[in-house]
Amino acid sequence: MTGATGLIGQSVCARLAADGHVVLGASRSARPPAFGAVSRWIRVDFGQADDPDLWRPHLEGVEAVVNCVGVLQDNAREDTTAAHAGGAAALFRACAAASIRRVVHFSAIGVDRQQASAFSASKLEGDRALMALDLDWVILRPSVVLGGPVFGASALIRGLAVLPVLPVMPETGPLQVVALEDVVETVAFVVQPDRPARLALELAGPERLSFAEVVALHRAWLGWRPARALALPRWAAGLLYRLGDLAGRLGWRPPLRSTARREIRHGAVGDPGPWTQITGIRPRSLAEALRARPASVQERWFAGLYPIKPVLFVVLVLFWTLTAVISLTTGFENGLELMHRARTGALAGPGVVAGALADLAIGLAIAWRPTARRGLWAAIGLSCFYIVAGTLLLPELWNEPLGPLLKIWPILFAHFVALAILDER
Repeated sequence: MTGATGLIGQSVCARLAADGHVVLGASRSARPPAFGAVSRWIRVDFGQADDPDLWRPHLEGVEAVVNCVGVLQDNAREDTTAAHAGGAAALFRACAAASIRRVVHFSAIGVDRQQASAFSASKLEGDRALMALDLDWVILRPSVVLGGPVFGASALIRGLAVLPVLPVMPETGPLQVVALEDVVETVAFVVQPDRPARLALELAGPERLSFAEVVALHRAWLGWRPARALALPRWAAGLLYRLGDLAGRLGWRPPLRSTARREIRHGAVGDPGPWTQITGIRPRSLAEALRARPASVQERWFAGLYPIKPVLFVVLVLFWTLTAVISLTTGFENGLELMHRARTGALAGPGVVAGALADLAIGLAIAWRPTARRGLWAAIGLSCFYIVAGTLLLPELWNEPLGPLLKIWPILFAHFVALAILDER
C-alpha cells in the first residue's frame, strides 16, 4: 500500500487487514505510525523512486499493490509529476517485472476528459503508464472523498461549516461527493485476484451538489443553524488562492491553491453506473453517509479550530518577525534603556541585537513548514528565558501597568496550542 498514511490509504489499510490480508505500507515519513493495520513499513519517497530497481526489493512476497499516492500541487516538499507519473510508472514496471498481476491505482475523476492543471495532467500520465502494461489493473477515479478522517478539501468543508457566514467562491462546478466507506469497500472488492480487471471506474456519489450545499449539510450534521451565504468577488477569491500558493511555497498544504481553483471550475462529477454494476456497491448520498456517523464533540472541536489555525500561525510569525524588526529599528533605543536598567553594561547593545536576531530566526522557522515544530519549541524556550531573566534582572516589570512579563504567558500558551494542531493528518 503506497500512500498508506493518507486520507484514503489509512482506511484502506485498516479494512484490508481486517479482511485477513498482511499489509505492507510504503511512506516517505521517517516515523510512520507504529500502531495500526500495517504489518511492516517501507520508507520510499515517490518523488525520488523513479527507477523500477528501487522498488523490486520491497515487492518480494507481495501479491497485490494499491497505490494511493496523491499531491495537489507542486511545493517545496512535493512534485505532482514525480508523484503521479514518474514514481507511479516505476512502481508499475517493477510490479510487471516481479509478476505482481493485481494493481489498484487511485487517479482522480474527470482526468480522462480534461486536464485543467498539472495535477490532473500528471494523474492521467500515471493512468496511461499503468494501462500500457500487461497487468490486471484497476484504476479508481474518485470524486471528492468525504468520511470520518479529514484532510485537504474534506477538512476545508468542515472548517467552513463552523462559520455563521459562508464565503462562496465564484466559478465552482457541481460535486458528486463520495463516501470514504464506499471507496474502501471498492478496494476490498477489486483487490481480490478473481475480480474483473483492466477497467477504470468513476467513484461518484448519486447526487450533484454545489459546494455551498455540501458545506450546509455538514453544518446541519454538526448541529448548527443554517449559515448565511456571502458571494465573494473574483478579486477576493483570487487573493485567497494566491495566499494559498504562498503558503504552499513555504511547505504547507492549504486546500485553497491555484490548482484547486482550476480544477473546481469543472466540478467533480461522473457516472457511478459502471461502478455499481461491476461491484454491486450502491454509493450513498452525503446525507446518508453523515447520518451513519453522528457528529461528536471532536468533530465540532476540529471544525472550530480549523479556521483559527492559519490565523494563529500568521499571528505568531508576525509577532516574532515584527518584534525583531522593531527591536533593530524604531525600538532600539528603548531596548538599550531596558538593558541599562538591568545593569548589563557593555552587553546592552549586543544583547538587544542578539535578542532581535533570535526573534527573527524563530519567526522564519515557524513560517517554514519543515521547521515549524522546532520553531514553536524554540519560541517556548525563549519565552521561558525572557520570564526567568526578566524576573531576576528587572522584577519590577511584574508590577508595571502594561504587564510586559504577564503578557508572555498567553503568548507562551498560544505556542502550545499551535503545536497541538500543527499536524495536518
